[in-house]
Amino acid sequence: MKIALVSLNQSWENKAENKQKVADTLALIKEHCADTDLVVYPEMTLTGFTMESQKIKEEEHSSETITFFKEQAKKYNISIAFGVVLAKEDKATNNLVVVSNQGVLLTTYAKIHPFSYANENNYYQAGNELKKVTIAGATIGLTICYDLRFPELYQAYSKDCSVILNIANWPERRVPHWWALIKARAIENQVFMVGVNRIGIDGNGLQYVSSSHIVSPYGQTLKGENLSEEIAVYNLNLEEVAQYRAEFPVKNDRKITLYKDIL
Repeated sequence: MKIALVSLNQSWENKAENKQKVADTLALIKEHCADTDLVVYPEMTLTGFTMESQKIKEEEHSSETITFFKEQAKKYNISIAFGVVLAKEDKATNNLVVVSNQGVLLTTYAKIHPFSYANENNYYQAGNELKKVTIAGATIGLTICYDLRFPELYQAYSKDCSVILNIANWPERRVPHWWALIKARAIENQVFMVGVNRIGIDGNGLQYVSSSHIVSPYGQTLKGENLSEEIAVYNLNLEEVAQYRAEFPVKNDRKITLYKDIL
C-alpha cells in the first residue's frame, strides 16, 4: 500500500487558499507517484484548528469541502482522507472524512475527544463511534489529534485494523509527545500508525514543525520519499501486521474483562 502524507502549511480560516494548496499537492503526487492509494491531510484541512466553529461549519449533505475533495479524488484517481468541521445541533463536530478514488464518500468520523485544554469541547460536540474504511486491502481506523492520548480507542480499532490514522494540528512545543505516542500506539497495537501534522504558524501564533510520519508494527519509523517540504510518500507492507502478531502474540494475553472492571 502506498500512502502520501501532506504536512500542509494551512492558511488560517481561508478555505479558498487551502483548496488551491491541496490541488497543487495532489497534482505533484500524481505526477511523481501516480500509483498512490491514499493521500492524508491534517486536521481541519481547509481552515486550521480554529474555535470559530459557527463561522466555518458546513452541513454534511451540502458541504463544499466534501464536494471539493470528492472532485479532486476522482480527478486524480486517489483516495483522500481530510479534516472538516460539520454542523451538529447547536455546535459542530471535528471530523475526519475519507473519499474513494471514484469520488465516493466512504465514511465520516467525529473526533471522540475534543481538546478541552484549548476549550474545543465548548465549540465542538464529541463523537461516540469508531469508523473504519478499507482501501487497497487495508482496513484503516480513524482518529484525530487529541484522541492519540487515549489508548483504548486504538485497542478497539486494532481488533481488525492493520493501519490507524491520526490527523492533527499538534504544536511544536508538544511534538516530543506526538512522536512518543504515535510510536507507542503502533507498538502496543501491532499496527501501522500514520500521523499527519501541519507545518507553519496558525492564527493563534502557534508554531508547527515537520513531524508527519509512519511507524510500523515493529516500532520502526519508516523512511518516505520526499516530494516537497510538505509531501512524503510511503510504502507499507501490510503483511507485516499479521506476521508480527504471529511472531509476538501480545493480544493473546490481554485481560479485557479485568480492564473493564478496574476502569
